Amino acid sequence: MYAIVRAGGRQHKVAVGDVLEIDRIEAKPGDSVELSTILIVDGESITSDPWVLGGVKAHAEVVDQTKGDKIVILRYKNKTGYRRRQGHRQKYTAVRITSIDSVSK
Repeated sequence: MYAIVRAGGRQHKVAVGDVLEIDRIEAKPGDSVELSTILIVDGESITSDPWVLGGVKAHAEVVDQTKGDKIVILRYKNKTGYRRRQGHRQKYTAVRITSIDSVSK
């Protein structure tokens, strides 16, 4: 069984035990969070109806607060001698999926 969850404007395919990085949320390591589901696939059916999935959540535990790889931005203008370097590191929260609610029929 796996689910597609929405977290931080992105969609992730998750199963129980998976560790994924989502955009930073204000939580400490060890805290539990809930992620909203968009689609659930079990062995015999696929559920994507928003009315059915309204109360179905994927439960996760916060593992760590990290930063992503540095993105280097170089601006250059020819013949003016203008060069500028910038960088950015996105902040992420690593979470481990502990359980996914089942869809009751």
